[in-house]
Amino acid sequence: LHILINNAAVMANPETRVGPNWESQFATNHLGHFALVAGLEPALKSANGARVVSVSSTGHKLSPIVFDDIHFQNRPYQKWPAYGQAKTANSLFAVELDRRGQVHGVRAFAVHPGGIMTELQRHLPKEEMIAFGWIDDTGKIHERFKTVEQGAATETWAATSPQLNGKGGLYCGDCDIAQLTQPGTSRTSGVDPHAVDADAAKRLWQVSVEATGRDMFQA
Repeated sequence: LHILINNAAVMANPETRVGPNWESQFATNHLGHFALVAGLEPALKSANGARVVSVSSTGHKLSPIVFDDIHFQNRPYQKWPAYGQAKTANSLFAVELDRRGQVHGVRAFAVHPGGIMTELQRHLPKEEMIAFGWIDDTGKIHERFKTVEQGAATETWAATSPQLNGKGGLYCGDCDIAQLTQPGTSRTSGVDPHAVDADAAKRLWQVSVEATGRDMFQA
């Protein structure tokens, strides 16, 4: 298997519990992909050059991973911080997967595809999307949004571009390597430090192993 794009996602949905009381955004957006990649480890290794692309989002800027209470068991559920830490998890997964996988020829990347109006927004009321400036009163989508094809471009670039040969563990956007941004300086571009922190990535990996019962690319 030469290319794997982890693209399953839910966003800002009402509080939902899945599996052993997992918060659904973290479970769907991260844990499911973690288990999938673990199952595909042999196929990725045998490719002699594979890339795993995880679809993150600038939504990662909404929250780092709250390791003491990932699943909102001791704090009120908030849909946007939950989405934020799930998107942070997508990026951190790429960081640690790349560190472990590169010796086997497996490189990993995270991408922000851009704002795209799809079924991902199905849990958001029209009034909220108007307040965000995503649509106007008639339902017309703001011009800053990308088409689905434009949104797929960065994922495809990260999966195939020779510009990334020999690289990995990177966060990408607009068919380029994203710049590091400081929290609060940009809501729509770049990557905040908490989403590419190596120590947080290692900690998330162990949390994910314990949650799924799967490990991979062990030394």
